[in-house]
Amino acid sequence: MVPVVPADRFDAFRALADRRGRPGGRLIESLAEARAGTADGPEVWAPAVAGQVGLPAAAGLGPATYYADLAAPHGRRHIRVCAATACFAARAGRHLDEVEHALDVSAGRATLDGETSVQPVRCLGYCYAGPAALDGDVPCTGPTLARQLAGQEPPSAPEIPVADDTGDPVLLGGVLFGAPAWQVWPGTVLAGGPEEVLGQVAASGLRGRGGAGFRVAAKWEATSRAADAVVVANGDEGDPGSYADRLLMEADPGRVLEGLALACFACGARRGIVLVRSEYPAALARMREAVRQAYADGHLGPSVHGTATSLDIRIVEGAGSYVAGEETALIAGLEGGRGCARPRPPYPTERGLWDAPTVVNNVETLAAVPWIVRHGGEAYARRGTPAETGTKLVCLSERFARPGCYEVELGTPVRRIVTELGGGLKDGAEPAALQVGGPLGGFLAADALDVPLSEAALSARGAALGHAGLVAFDERVAPEEVLRHVWEFAAAESCGACSPCRVGSRRGLDLSSAGTPPGQDWERLSRVLAEASLCAFGRRIPPAVRSLARAYGDRLAGWGE
Repeated sequence: MVPVVPADRFDAFRALADRRGRPGGRLIESLAEARAGTADGPEVWAPAVAGQVGLPAAAGLGPATYYADLAAPHGRRHIRVCAATACFAARAGRHLDEVEHALDVSAGRATLDGETSVQPVRCLGYCYAGPAALDGDVPCTGPTLARQLAGQEPPSAPEIPVADDTGDPVLLGGVLFGAPAWQVWPGTVLAGGPEEVLGQVAASGLRGRGGAGFRVAAKWEATSRAADAVVVANGDEGDPGSYADRLLMEADPGRVLEGLALACFACGARRGIVLVRSEYPAALARMREAVRQAYADGHLGPSVHGTATSLDIRIVEGAGSYVAGEETALIAGLEGGRGCARPRPPYPTERGLWDAPTVVNNVETLAAVPWIVRHGGEAYARRGTPAETGTKLVCLSERFARPGCYEVELGTPVRRIVTELGGGLKDGAEPAALQVGGPLGGFLAADALDVPLSEAALSARGAALGHAGLVAFDERVAPEEVLRHVWEFAAAESCGACSPCRVGSRRGLDLSSAGTPPGQDWERLSRVLAEASLCAFGRRIPPAVRSLARAYGDRLAGWGE
């Protein structure tokens, strides 16, 4: 039997931290504050931070040496350069060397005087204009990236190009046409009921847009409307090639919050959290301002619009980890630990944050909920395909002639998205391979794009829908370089919680760097990764590599087995 945890357990850590005057109520935030004030390594300052909130030194050193934002050396000027897939494809991976040369500093360490540090990260959400970097919180993008960072050109960061392909957008109405948020919530909380919201979402067939594709209503129902339930909006969008969540949080934060409020209402939760990636500083600022405005307008608080409904939402900043976007790893980070995946069961809806029933939905998923409640679940279900209903935000990378974020119906042919919406590749170049759904989503060959954009159809081709970011590779990048990039990502972002993934990803990097067909070594490694990895990260590596080998054919012989 699962033990019942008091409702105030959720706030215990916050109270402990606030007692010492630390803002944010979270160990990770306290560590980030300490990191910002020093160029020393975590071993110098992390134990003291833990001690200040009444925790042992190991509790501070664990997360401080795990998260990239905390562990990386910081100079007085700290530059994060995107080394993820879309930026890699934009300059064939040369931009990091160009930046280092322009600044006379090696990636991963500060200059001798401690003034400047360069940190490779994955990803910054500027996949449509890469390569990209954040100079502090100032974005710089494009082929002249190194010159911008060297002060030879002003910073350049264009807005996300946005377009609708549905005729009646579910997600982009506010972004494109200024449709105001918070139009559904007041009436729902005043005259509706949780069952009505849950029923409409169930009728819609809405599935999670973060990669797993789990039915949203079923996840909400699993909390059994427990009094201490928590709903988390997962804004830790880490799939290189996708920037849909950044768009929504920056351009329409009220709609994200309204979707979260409706989800809390349906689940009986009185607490909501929005986790925003540290790589999205503008989104973090917009979400914080939107929460302040929501309280001022009566949408949140102890008596929402004068009713008995109580709802509090807070914004939490991430600390730099791809795997920490997985729901159990995300919960571990919110509790102040390393962002490593946890075995299931128990599932978060049974025992999640501080052992309370916890629902984790990604930002795009929640942003669809206000439209569904307003127009009805059946109206949403008529869109897309019978098995996978609704619309999806698809992000096209910098290599496309018309990169940007497009709202399409699920089931739209990938070839149409690539050729008609995206306009093919720049300068008439021919695509060599198309990555779908993130670095571990999968690859399609240029002649294999006649597939519907849906999880079922892409899975049948060895790919995955994921966040639906499309990254195009042309012939400027050799297949061996793409393969090595995939393994570099896997080795760098493995959380290390299980040996198959921690050791296997590094072994795969060694094999891909050797330049010879892997043979039986790859077959054994593939089997161990797929069958013994703790979470989907490790299990997805073999199919992603095989799909890349199929896309390039004989040019990657030995990796397709």
